[in-house]
Amino acid sequence: MPIRITALADPERTSSGYRLAWLASRDDGDPLGSAFLRVFTRAGQDHLAELQLNVHPAERRRQVGSRLLRTAVAAAREAGRRSVVAQADSGTPGDHFLAANGFRKVLTLTYARLALDEWDSGKVDGIDAIVERPHPGYRLVSWLGTVPEELAKTFADSRRAMDDMPMDDTDYGVVAWDVERVVAAAKAIADRGELLSTVAAVDEADGSIVGFSELVVPGDGKGEGLHYGTGVLPEHRGHGIGRWMKAESIRLARTNHPELAGLVTDTADSNTHMRRINDALGYLPTHQALEYQLDL
Repeated sequence: MPIRITALADPERTSSGYRLAWLASRDDGDPLGSAFLRVFTRAGQDHLAELQLNVHPAERRRQVGSRLLRTAVAAAREAGRRSVVAQADSGTPGDHFLAANGFRKVLTLTYARLALDEWDSGKVDGIDAIVERPHPGYRLVSWLGTVPEELAKTFADSRRAMDDMPMDDTDYGVVAWDVERVVAAAKAIADRGELLSTVAAVDEADGSIVGFSELVVPGDGKGEGLHYGTGVLPEHRGHGIGRWMKAESIRLARTNHPELAGLVTDTADSNTHMRRINDALGYLPTHQALEYQLDL
């Protein structure tokens, strides 16, 4: 079957990277599949590209995916990348395709869900108790959307809390955050029509942010919210701050978006500390996803 690969124009270019895209089709123009390659350009990740590849189920095992993959990998090499990462749910055709085409598994992620629409008064009281428990020397703050100007610098500085997040063998690099990037990330979420909620822990000794927990909710406040990340600076760990912030994030989600059905989080299997927090807060595993990497 003749397959045509067409490069698509993606005008979106941000301070952190750009996307390349391709469409696979028949000679008559009927689409068969697509590939998107996110090329990261910021210092610390300018060696990396991220692949998303989709083939219509009826067109699999006909070289459509292979043609798209070869095209995307060639573009990554041309861009000077040394690694391409891609993700697939465990046991799916995407999982098998990546493994069969030279990618190696570098990280296992467990997805877990908190069913807000099934909560009873006991669960509500349990979360409230965690939030209200004193943490001497610390206090919680929260905001919607972009970080308030007076907190922007210390919030950007606190992002290094994610630098040692377990990533196993993934060649992910170290993401450098500044105020410009923090503001740009919040704007990108708002431009998609979604709602960003952030809870942060503040050191009362100097007013600096020492940890944060981010949650993104659909614009209509319905469906599933997605946790984007929870981190505490190394020098402030061991005080239960991570669980405290995530519990407050849950409480605010229920208060501000009463029609939310649930909250979803993904955690590396090797991140045993955060998995224990999720278990304690009532999150139940739903499935696993595998991060694959191709070394160029």
